[in-house]
Amino acid sequence: MSASPRPGLTVLTTLRLGLFQACLGCLAVVFAGMLNRIMISELAFPGLLVGGALAFEQFVAPARVLFGQVSDRHPLAGRRRVPYVLLGAFLFCVLAVVAVPLIFHVGALLPNGDQPRLGLAIAALCGLFALYGLSISLASTPYLALVIDRTSEAERPRAVGLIWCMLTVGIVVGAIAISISLRSLDGVSDPAVLQPVLMRFMTTLAGIVFSLTVFATWGMEPRREPLPSEGSDWHREDAVTLRQSWALITSSRQVLIFFGFLILFTLGLFLQDPILESYGAQVFGMPIAATAQLNAFWGIGTLVGLLVAGLWIVPRLGKLPTARLGCRLIAGSLLLLLLSGLSGSVPVLQFVMLLFGLAAGVGTNSALCLMLDLTLPQAAGAFVGVWGLAQALSRALGKVLGGGLFDLGRSLPLGPGPYPAFALVLGVELTIALAALLLLERVNVHRFRQDTGRSLERVMALEMG
Repeated sequence: MSASPRPGLTVLTTLRLGLFQACLGCLAVVFAGMLNRIMISELAFPGLLVGGALAFEQFVAPARVLFGQVSDRHPLAGRRRVPYVLLGAFLFCVLAVVAVPLIFHVGALLPNGDQPRLGLAIAALCGLFALYGLSISLASTPYLALVIDRTSEAERPRAVGLIWCMLTVGIVVGAIAISISLRSLDGVSDPAVLQPVLMRFMTTLAGIVFSLTVFATWGMEPRREPLPSEGSDWHREDAVTLRQSWALITSSRQVLIFFGFLILFTLGLFLQDPILESYGAQVFGMPIAATAQLNAFWGIGTLVGLLVAGLWIVPRLGKLPTARLGCRLIAGSLLLLLLSGLSGSVPVLQFVMLLFGLAAGVGTNSALCLMLDLTLPQAAGAFVGVWGLAQALSRALGKVLGGGLFDLGRSLPLGPGPYPAFALVLGVELTIALAALLLLERVNVHRFRQDTGRSLERVMALEMG
């Protein structure tokens, strides 16, 4: 049986489906922003410990390939995508709540270096972030495959623009929610005061996130009853096995080139994640609520960049030229972010974050469109898993490198005050963004399709033989 025609997505349906992305954006602000800042600035965690623990969320990224393949071939309740999204969302909401008391437990053990309890607590924290990352992968990989299932190549720039706009809306809403809900904690560093307030906030947020995920995905994938001969493990006739998927993925040099580009591109966007709010706190003297708002400025800029790229720039320039433009804008924004610390002006920092977000939106829209175009429908889940693996590995590497470079900067005689350590991180990030631009010049979509098309015919013929 051949794959059914794509039903397409209206604007309203796309926005509803994008609510799941909004939820992920909101949680990203909480984990990469608020909890990160609490651990470093209020609980005095070493930067490398924070970056390393958070990186475990991404170290489990190879599971994305498996989850994508599983959703391709093993439906639940007659559906290949939505049940996995809901299961993953339930798990990461529960783990988000559990993270709060565990973080404070580690913080209580740190001052005395109580071994082996401290070591066990740190291991538990890393394990929790790893499970959280597995849950995110379980939900987000089938979700992206669902977007491919529901859109044609011509529709994807608009769909990607709208869905990732919702991701950015979630980042902005999350930042505003943190700012409003935790305003009473400005200047507070007592764990006995911080923990119960953060626990209430996280519990409420987790309930809202799961409810919105159910609403976003309900009815998005029609149920298909298996034929009697297919049994309980039916799958599309044109779907490929895990072994075939791996043969396809490794058959084209373009896959490796684009994989490398995604790693560098994502590092160029997020290397500052572990230290951004601490940058605002230590260099600009901003309180918790104000540093959380930096994500709102970044998010608003990204929202505008995604819309402008999806509705105007990409249709006129094309995806590759727009991706090149985005990489150049990101590099320029990072240079401004680096220089803004010399002024110590909060309005300057906020304006630069707005520009950085705009550059990120332009680059992200075009990069995501390229990512979805460099995907075969027969192995959509597997290819999305590979692209997600590249992004997740770079986010993990970014957390470790960001925290590690910050610690290195603090230990080296780079100059007085906190600024030089942050400047080291931002300088390295700028260099990586320029490297991503160079690698992008070697991406060729036409050659990718030729290579993988021939490889698909070859691996299917070998399987039949």
